[in-house]
Amino acid sequence: MTDEPRDGSGEAGPDPDPTGTARPADGPPGGDDSGTPHDGSHHDRSRHDRGRYGGDRHDAVHDDAPGAAASRLTGRAVVAEHRLSAALAEVTLDGGQVVMVKRGDAPGAVRAEAAGLAWLAEARAVRVPAVRGHDARRLVIDRVAEGRPDARAALRFGRDLAALHAAGAPAFGAPPPGGLEEAYIGRAPMRNVPGDDWPSWYAAHRVLPYLRRAVDEGVLRPAEAAEIEGVLERLPDLAGPAEPPARLHGDLWNGNVLWGADGRVWLIDPAAHGGHRETDLAMLRLFGCPHLERVLAGYQEAAPLADGWRDRIGLHQLFPLLVHAVLFGRGYAEQALAAARGAPA
Repeated sequence: MTDEPRDGSGEAGPDPDPTGTARPADGPPGGDDSGTPHDGSHHDRSRHDRGRYGGDRHDAVHDDAPGAAASRLTGRAVVAEHRLSAALAEVTLDGGQVVMVKRGDAPGAVRAEAAGLAWLAEARAVRVPAVRGHDARRLVIDRVAEGRPDARAALRFGRDLAALHAAGAPAFGAPPPGGLEEAYIGRAPMRNVPGDDWPSWYAAHRVLPYLRRAVDEGVLRPAEAAEIEGVLERLPDLAGPAEPPARLHGDLWNGNVLWGADGRVWLIDPAAHGGHRETDLAMLRLFGCPHLERVLAGYQEAAPLADGWRDRIGLHQLFPLLVHAVLFGRGYAEQALAAARGAPA
């Protein structure tokens, strides 16, 4: 989830798709199997930079420029710097290596992302950019050279994603080692409070906080919220067989999936935590992903999902839809309500 335009210029456009189909806040809806990539490369699609990393503000006087920060954090000289937005820059280091330098304004944002990337990398499954250095305000990661989506990479991505999930987590809601309890999903706060039971944890620490906020801010009516609460009360019966906590990316919409020039899929901008593996898959479907059915086929080959998982997609989409409702308005609230009404009887 995001709110930064791809070229880093101007204001984001988070209004819902007029068709009522869920869509990310910074671009057109994607097709499940279109195979059509969004334009631009990793650095062009600075998806979270305004939410998690602050607004369109120039660096404060006390904050060093991206090139200087990259040099300081990597110990290498900088030969070129290209600013892509107020919070993101592409920097070329001595020797030709290209890195991305992000600025973080929200408390703990850089630490949370660095910890999440390290935790995902530890699983040796889906590829993520290496963290080259970070401090309280700057994160330096490798730039990913992008190619085009293709069916073979999608199948492998599904298998790799299954391996990532299988790496596990200590508990539902557990943050990555070195991560934070008060973390983020895009520009929105996300509390990582550990729990042993997925239905009760998901209701209490993911859905209900944003459901209440949506009512308080007038984007969801009390009677509509009551419908969603009714579904949450039935979650123990709707959630399917109990599963151990999975190691989640946590914000796995299509914008955070990079189809690398190396033929592999790379993931960026995690909101990593322990959760239910179906949540990552439901997020992929929420905003569309090229070759999604091939991704799912690869996943099923490696780690078959429990019967009825397609019927549970809407349950896992409640959290991101309510986050979007609070950030961007009524259209997403209506989609959350539709997801709740589509829950099995």
